[in-house]
Amino acid sequence: MDEAESQEAALLAEAKRLIRTIRAATLATLTPEGTPFASLTAVATMPDGSMILLLSQLAAHTRQLDADGRCSILLAQAGRGDPLAHPRLTLVGEAARFDPSQRPEARRRFLSRNPKSELYADFPDFAFWHCVPQAAHLNGGFGRAAIYAGDAVLTRTEGCEALIMHEEGAVAHMNADHRDALKLYATRLLRLPDRDWRLSGLDPEGMDLVSGDLTGRLVFPQPVTSGGELRQLLVTLAAEARAAAD
Repeated sequence: MDEAESQEAALLAEAKRLIRTIRAATLATLTPEGTPFASLTAVATMPDGSMILLLSQLAAHTRQLDADGRCSILLAQAGRGDPLAHPRLTLVGEAARFDPSQRPEARRRFLSRNPKSELYADFPDFAFWHCVPQAAHLNGGFGRAAIYAGDAVLTRTEGCEALIMHEEGAVAHMNADHRDALKLYATRLLRLPDRDWRLSGLDPEGMDLVSGDLTGRLVFPQPVTSGGELRQLLVTLAAEARAAAD
């Protein structure tokens, strides 16, 4: 891989990292007059990286999406210093309501990512929405920008049905019995603060970690397609993390 290819791969990896680690995003919708309207909302992801939102019917942005589903979602990383020096990603797509009883994995992944939302997720005036990006624009800081088709920033899930089917059980098992390993992944492989870390989701390309308001994304060295591959990889990663601690 030459330098240009390496930079291109790094930019795409940054875009995917923002999709998986940002939990509060700016949602831009269109008013009936066609005026852009921006608000703040919690987000989570499906296994392929498409966006899940939980919106109140009382909110202006929800009524606007009911009339016109076109929207954009800005995922911006906060940090010290100049806010414009930190990476951000704009996703452009069309949002649609879905029935969580028909897609329980979406509801589960959203609430695992945003547990405080469980207080009102079942209120009658709240509904879940799904947005598949049609385009993406990355600003990774000065001199680092890229434009992608929507599918370029998504995770391929074809052939990974076995993994996705067992994701809920794997997440529950890791959180119940292997919190020490999750802590090692976070602190030794990702260099995140030494806290109690929890797994919020898995997909073929990586795993999402949360601890309070902090998030982390551990990218797998190669995609996994089944529970057996996942178990083997997690054991290997734990060994690498322990070695890094020595």
